[in-house]
Amino acid sequence: MAELEMNLNENQKGTLDLFVEGKRIGFMEVIVKEGTLTVFHTEVEPEGRGKGYAKNLFDKLISYARENNLTIIPLCPYVHGQFEKEPDMFKDVWKKE
Repeated sequence: MAELEMNLNENQKGTLDLFVEGKRIGFMEVIVKEGTLTVFHTEVEPEGRGKGYAKNLFDKLISYARENNLTIIPLCPYVHGQFEKEPDMFKDVWKKE
């Protein structure tokens, strides 16, 4: 079963990590600043690709933003692509610049 953890340092920079059987299989690089969550990069290890793990990370990112009243700046191509597919679904969290 997959486990997801948001790990931020004292400067609110860090990663959203996905663990499967205790091994980190994927992550998103993020920073939280002034009510905004910027996501820079999403990566899933080769052995985890094609199993929906990037979508698990994305779903957790959206939940985290909504729970913490944050808007998201999607600098990561994967996240931006997900927003573009269904813009109405994410209009409450998508900060378009």
